[in-house]
Amino acid sequence: MRQAQFLGAGIDVQPSQFAVRTSASVAPPVREERAVSEQPLGRVVSVSGSRAVVAVGADVTRRNQSDPLSVGKLMAIEAGTSWTVGLIYAVEAAGPSRPNTMLASIELQGEIRIGAGGRGTFDRGIRTYPAVNAAVHEMHTAALETIYDYHGKQTITIGKLAQDESIEATVRVQDLLQKHFAVLGTTGCGKSSAVALLLDRILKATESTRVLMIDPHNEYAAAFKNEAEVVSPRTLSLPFWLFNFEELVDVIYRRRPGVAEEVEMLSDLIPVAKARYAQGSGLENRGGSLIRNKETDDGGYTVDSPVPYRIGDVLAMIEEQLGKLDTGETRPILRRLKARIQSVLHDTRYQFMFSSRTIEDTLGELLRTLFRIPADGKRITIVEMAGFPAEVVDAVVSVLCRMAFDVGVWGRAQLPILVVCEEAHRYVPADKRLGFGPTRRSISRIAKEGRKYGVYLGLVTQRPAELDPTILSQCSSIFAMRMANEADHAIIRSAVSDAASSTLAALPSIGNREAIAFGEAVSMPMRVRFAALPQDRLPHNQLPGLQSTLSDTETKDFVNEVVRRWRTVARRDR
Repeated sequence: MRQAQFLGAGIDVQPSQFAVRTSASVAPPVREERAVSEQPLGRVVSVSGSRAVVAVGADVTRRNQSDPLSVGKLMAIEAGTSWTVGLIYAVEAAGPSRPNTMLASIELQGEIRIGAGGRGTFDRGIRTYPAVNAAVHEMHTAALETIYDYHGKQTITIGKLAQDESIEATVRVQDLLQKHFAVLGTTGCGKSSAVALLLDRILKATESTRVLMIDPHNEYAAAFKNEAEVVSPRTLSLPFWLFNFEELVDVIYRRRPGVAEEVEMLSDLIPVAKARYAQGSGLENRGGSLIRNKETDDGGYTVDSPVPYRIGDVLAMIEEQLGKLDTGETRPILRRLKARIQSVLHDTRYQFMFSSRTIEDTLGELLRTLFRIPADGKRITIVEMAGFPAEVVDAVVSVLCRMAFDVGVWGRAQLPILVVCEEAHRYVPADKRLGFGPTRRSISRIAKEGRKYGVYLGLVTQRPAELDPTILSQCSSIFAMRMANEADHAIIRSAVSDAASSTLAALPSIGNREAIAFGEAVSMPMRVRFAALPQDRLPHNQLPGLQSTLSDTETKDFVNEVVRRWRTVARRDR
């Protein structure tokens, strides 16, 4: 980082011509590289709490090859012994009475304070406001470097500053992770490639961080190649007994509300089934035949204890109850509950939950797979959600996020875990009546308490207005990409203190791979152009193209095959 030399100047403004004279007697020695323009551009004509208006002679813009008054540029305003940094968000002509004058509206961002030797340091907020008639200078590269100098803190480079592409755009990696972050933007703005770039830089900058990516469109495996462990329903055994009771009920009833009498009965049976498994697991034939004709209490287990049990034990106890003579009133309830459980067991789409392996105690093995312990060169796990039945996606996400949090708690924060949730509005919608309660609570718990246990959150969504604002407000760093919806702007404004309306006004017009970064990970809001990823490292999904993949012979049987598959699934879903 080059040391910036700031020019302290005494200003004498002649309002009629906006000419500015610099008093050389008070100026410190000028280095070859200036932080601000030697000749001021104009003067301040009004100042409010967070904004100022600057008057500039039209001849000044004509003298400069690059327009110093373009929207989005940073300006330096003299304010005693410091410089106030302002961002131009609007430019207009002063009016017929002053035809040669331009007015620039500036949003005040912070201050550069000049220390010994002319070195400047940047602080957010304004302590000393500029006065009316204060001189305004164009910022040069050295001043921009001062603003984004993080004084030795660990940073990652994510691209270039939009204002000056000779300066690398960097963010503080510790603040980015430990205080959570979000990437927001509409479809097609480069959001997925920006997320892939951020994760790649985070993994390279940290030695032990693990990443758990919830990937609803199966697109990120292409970005990480052999550096990621990719799991899907075909390769992942996620035992049903890991689901808490509310999650399991959601699976059995296929996202419909559970029948109160059946749910109550199931809640009584599961703890007993866990106790039966615990007794049977001590036998020589580990995991052998069911213990049927023996009364067993719950052994101190609850419906949410993360210990194995056999779903067959639950069905066996239902059969036992059906075989008794005094179950007249409960007999229909038992039969319906049995039918629901058997329907899920026989559905091949649920084999990742109910296969023969899922009755074993594989919790340790599952944690090693999901959180890469040991890493073996792969510190990111991508869970491809597209293959899971739609009815259980929310429950699966709930289980995964809850496991990440529990690893942080019971691992005593020794293993940093970053949970990245794509399409986050699906799981934590703004409308409390929508979504799945356990999923919302699992993600919310990470957002509110995770940092104490080394569990961090990254939210990605194209619909910020549909995302729970309480959870978004826990993300202290936000990368806002192209968005035109005013409702989206409003939720960013409410979530981030320095996301002012004038800054957000630029969001509809920024280009692909561009973002405005707000929050704790940056010194001040900055417009950044993300670095381009190599073509073979870009995320992409497996969406079908516009050309048919059917041969002429296959086309003849196509409709019959569609009908067969359709009816097969419909029969399973009854």
